[in-house]
Amino acid sequence: MKGETVRWSIRLGQVAGIGIFVHWTFFLLLAWVGYAHLASGDSAAAALRGVGFIISLFACVVLHELGHALTARRYGVATRDITLLPIGGVARLERIPEKPMQEFFVAIAGPAVNVVIAAVLFGIIHTLGLPIATQASRVSGSAFAANLMWVNVALVVFNMLPAFPMDGGRVLRALLATRMTRVRATHVAASVGQVMAMLFGFVGILSGNWMLLFIAMFVYVGAQGEAQAVEMRSVFRSHRVSDAMIRRFQTLSEEDTVEEAARESATSQQRDFPVMNGETVAGLVFYDDVLKALRSGQNDQPVGQIMRRDCLVASADDPLDRALDRMNACGCRTLLVQHGGRLAGMLSEEHLGRWMLLHSSVSRRDSDDSGAAA
Repeated sequence: MKGETVRWSIRLGQVAGIGIFVHWTFFLLLAWVGYAHLASGDSAAAALRGVGFIISLFACVVLHELGHALTARRYGVATRDITLLPIGGVARLERIPEKPMQEFFVAIAGPAVNVVIAAVLFGIIHTLGLPIATQASRVSGSAFAANLMWVNVALVVFNMLPAFPMDGGRVLRALLATRMTRVRATHVAASVGQVMAMLFGFVGILSGNWMLLFIAMFVYVGAQGEAQAVEMRSVFRSHRVSDAMIRRFQTLSEEDTVEEAARESATSQQRDFPVMNGETVAGLVFYDDVLKALRSGQNDQPVGQIMRRDCLVASADDPLDRALDRMNACGCRTLLVQHGGRLAGMLSEEHLGRWMLLHSSVSRRDSDDSGAAA
């Protein structure tokens, strides 16, 4: 089953088998740039050139993300898609390579692309004898090339800051991981990032630069999230699917109606349901598909007509982290678990979050009891 792209995004095309999407809010950015030019007294042609510069800038961002994606592909990591947002681009890799040098090369590939772009633009400017100084008020002629070159330089500097979720944070983590465990390396890199974020925030408050304050919050939360994600993954790696799967669940038959599925969901608080054909799994019906059918007035439609037949299936003995990788790779929030050829359980993102909280609480209690006994 193919994963869903970022919501409210429009497909622009495909490069090297990777879908390129743009979020609708990106067009608000283009409209704002055009309006800003017109409001300042510029001509319509100048406004169009300003919009063209932003489009060129984001073309560089797409190339940056393709650098990550194509390098990751060399290590067997696929990229689901690349989406352009007003704040930049997002390449959704199936996973981050855990071998330190693989992560290093994947992380540094994006900024390396911007270095190449800046070098090419510098060569063009130098060859044509154009001025290399940036001119913020102009984005045409020689100023266009110079501004685009310096923006690419700025992208390299910003992305190489040693703080998650920037590329520099991953580069730092990869280098540290050659000398220590990945979890420890992540905590050290995250701590460095959070210290930088606090410095950014302090400077932003003193100078009244609210953009710097926004960046500080972005970096601080990103560093914290990365540390938590890696810690969770280290826990998942030491468990099997059977340890975390849901063992008590309701099933539906292909003849059950959408309305009956909705009623089961309301009374059992179960979102997704396996659909059975006797003792055989026929598919999986998702809560979102049930809602969509209800909104369309298809209350009496059999769930067999809206279920997903290509649902993910794992073995109860599979490593938990591998199962999670498969869920992330296809964008599935639920997979079915089989044991001995029979349906034995379900694994969902929502339940995994609760299981992780309980596991952490038990581990923390055991650690406290051991400390007290010592």
